[in-house]
Amino acid sequence: MTMLDITAQPLTREVFSEFGDVVDTLAGTSFAINAGRAMRHHDLARVETLGEGARAQLSIFVSKPVELPFELEFLERHPLGSQAFVPMDGSRFLVVVAPVGEAIDPGSVRAFVTNGRQGVNYRASVWHAPLAVLERSGELLVVDRGGEGANCDVHPLRLRVGLAAGC
Repeated sequence: MTMLDITAQPLTREVFSEFGDVVDTLAGTSFAINAGRAMRHHDLARVETLGEGARAQLSIFVSKPVELPFELEFLERHPLGSQAFVPMDGSRFLVVVAPVGEAIDPGSVRAFVTNGRQGVNYRASVWHAPLAVLERSGELLVVDRGGEGANCDVHPLRLRVGLAAGC
């Protein structure tokens, strides 16, 4: 299997919209709550839980950093629900994605790097790389689907991901 080299670009809401949602305070509706002491940045991502007995669940992942260029052997997808990763400690991480489909077209694989304040919400069935934090260990809040059913498919694909200049 041939190694695919891709370069991660800065993550923006516009370039990521095909794959899911960018979770940050820069967009969406916001309003004051708690007698004006807090701002609620409302409805930032669509949580998908598909199938009988599905439910949303919250977890915290603690991840070791990867070395660059980051090499991986597969992408995965979750056909029964979305999966969101939101850094709790300012950790930057790589986001490697491919569109929904039974097969992955290597030319459609995209890579992004978060700024440490951005999270992502992968839509159901979007192909993506496992969590890959940069620089140091990171803690991320994860919102995904719990419940019965097979919810993780793996597709072999050799990738090497580097960062664009300035990232």
